[in-house]
Amino acid sequence: MRPLSSSQDLPHASRPPRYPLAIIGAGALGLHFAARLAATIPVAVVARSAIRAGQLHAGVMVGDALFQADAHAPGALPEADWVIVLVKAGDTADAGRLAAAMRPLGVLSLQNGLTGAVLRDAVHAARPDEDGPPPRVEQGITTEGAFRDGDRVTPSGAGDTLLPPGFEAVAELLSRAGFRTRIEPDIAAARLAKLLVNLAINPLAALFRVPNGALCDPPYRVHLDALVREAWPVLHAKGLPLDEDGAHARVVAVARATGANRASMLQDVLAGRRTEIDAITGVFLDMAARHGAEAPTHHAVFTLVKQIEAG
Repeated sequence: MRPLSSSQDLPHASRPPRYPLAIIGAGALGLHFAARLAATIPVAVVARSAIRAGQLHAGVMVGDALFQADAHAPGALPEADWVIVLVKAGDTADAGRLAAAMRPLGVLSLQNGLTGAVLRDAVHAARPDEDGPPPRVEQGITTEGAFRDGDRVTPSGAGDTLLPPGFEAVAELLSRAGFRTRIEPDIAAARLAKLLVNLAINPLAALFRVPNGALCDPPYRVHLDALVREAWPVLHAKGLPLDEDGAHARVVAVARATGANRASMLQDVLAGRRTEIDAITGVFLDMAARHGAEAPTHHAVFTLVKQIEAG
């Protein structure tokens, strides 16, 4: 997603004064969630500009259906009870400031990487002067898959969406729209499991330019296994509840379940965009350094992805 820019919004006669839910981020996954949710409730989609909002309002193909988003530009935001953030990790702080302006009860990240602290700081710093408690800001996880194919968004694998306690209302809305959703009491451990999956799948898919499922087979599987083998002791020490065999099984199961999906980092590389390598592998390498662990394969993929970005 390109940096969010202020601009005027588009008129839309049917827009409610306050939405039950808004999504910040109109990439493939954001539009996948928005299209499903819009069949059951009004959903505001926050785009990067008025031009993009107009394009989304005119319609975009999501799967086999035309989705005409109730889209807004950053300069004219509605209010919403709950906000889901699905921007790239590097745009988290900007998204947090936009979320605060919508005066929500809570803000939920479903992003890759560990972005919860950055989002929370941005929301609370930008919160309008008002009485009452600040909005709840937390990070959940999702293994739903979607990718862009030209102007079309293609859903590519039904996954699970786990939310932290306090977001029961959002879980209900997602479940009503057909997403497999539940409240996860130990959301911190679930975030580590999602980080493990991202560490193994995203960089390799981007470097070899293959869909997720291909990583389970030669010649890519040896690299997938090496990344999991190096990551497991560090993440286990941080609270990952899986043993090493379980960690390998989890990554392979997700790769196969989303076999046709183009990982988000692969989509970024193909589009010439900045990737989330810093928020995924970079964060892990900092963890490994503090843990005193060597992670040569992770260093290698980090360096190679950064070289692609620079080129």
